[in-house]
Amino acid sequence: MSNSQDARGIALKSLAEPARAELVGDGAVMIDRVATLDGATAGAIAFLANPRYRHQLQSTRASAVIIEPRFAADTALPKLVTSNPYAAYARVAALFHPPHPVAAGIHPTAVVATSARVAASATIGPFVVIGERATIGERTRIHAGCAIGEDCSLGDDIVLHPRVVLYARTVVGARTLIHSGAVLGADGFGMADEGGKWLKVPQLGRVVVGADVEIGANTTIDRGAIDDTVIEDDVKLDNQIQIGHNCRIGAHTAIAGCVGVAGSVRIGRNCQIGGAAMITGHLDIADGTVVSAASGVFDTIHERGVYTGAFPSLPHREWQHVASVIRRLRSFADRIRALERDRRGQGE
Repeated sequence: MSNSQDARGIALKSLAEPARAELVGDGAVMIDRVATLDGATAGAIAFLANPRYRHQLQSTRASAVIIEPRFAADTALPKLVTSNPYAAYARVAALFHPPHPVAAGIHPTAVVATSARVAASATIGPFVVIGERATIGERTRIHAGCAIGEDCSLGDDIVLHPRVVLYARTVVGARTLIHSGAVLGADGFGMADEGGKWLKVPQLGRVVVGADVEIGANTTIDRGAIDDTVIEDDVKLDNQIQIGHNCRIGAHTAIAGCVGVAGSVRIGRNCQIGGAAMITGHLDIADGTVVSAASGVFDTIHERGVYTGAFPSLPHREWQHVASVIRRLRSFADRIRALERDRRGQGE
């Protein structure tokens, strides 16, 4: 234990550098946990990332706060000042909650194909199944009940939580985190209509996931029909997302829960897709695009910007009135055109 850390926690001054923040105030204050402004008590460091909670600075019982420069004067508490309080909070929280060490080795109940290659430093949990010719990288942790198909390739320092399924030939890059129930590499929804019956189209591609990706619980990513489905580096996917076959998700893009992406969509780099958005197939979305929650995207987005296709909620009776007006818009437009024709005719 260092001079700045003892049984009471970590001195605030020792948090400034890992948080990439400037210390203002008493650096000797001891911090032993992170908390919200509202829920903090003595010994905690809280953070202000959303201005709507600014009023809580006056009542918080935290010992210190992480805050932007523009709000620093709002509190006399010792503080870490940074332009990105949420990122600083993430770094501080990681210091107080490091990952638990896990012993390397293969659990006796795991089934590992004789042709599979598993790094000696990897951890293979109970009832894991690893298929023929699969490779598992250094320090990778595969938790209970996961199934790794034949010819899969997993890089170093990957974590698969319980019951993740990787179909054959799936590739996962270093330091990627996949949560429970996720399925990568299932057949894409490819069907050809032949005389009123559906003929299944073979799905021949793979799923290729880059480095530093996070994939949420019960998210599904379909294999490509011919080419690969690709998730580039540092993409963050929330829970219960559907990514169709032959999609490509650009690096550093974040997609919130319950989004549906149909096949052959190319989403650019640094995009943000809000929860429950629906994206139809065979279109492109420009780098840096933000799609609001619950929006429908039915055509290519050529220019970056914020795109919203959802109608905001209203009190029910007011919504009924608005919906009634919207249903009559076409008739209103017809009446306006008729009036314009009559007016032009009278002018003649």
